[in-house]
Amino acid sequence: MKRDDALFNWIQIQVVADARPDDRSAQDTASFFLELLREDHQMTGLGYRIEGAWYIVFGKVASAEWEGRFPAELVEALLHAIESEPKYNQ
Repeated sequence: MKRDDALFNWIQIQVVADARPDDRSAQDTASFFLELLREDHQMTGLGYRIEGAWYIVFGKVASAEWEGRFPAELVEALLHAIESEPKYNQ
């Protein structure tokens, strides 16, 4: 999987996992993408912050500082879809 795709998948599910700490599936999926980024792309220290309409993802790639950004609307789309589905909110 390309690094940008893996990063987007990670930030999207990490936002879900942070918003739904009791959602085991979200926690496991976030861990899966984090491990994929570590093993396949040598990324470490990943985290994120929100700046306006952007999610800023940061970390290290092969010991060099790295930062990228993703539109908040796209990142939060999965969380909104899950929260609007009644079967996931029982």
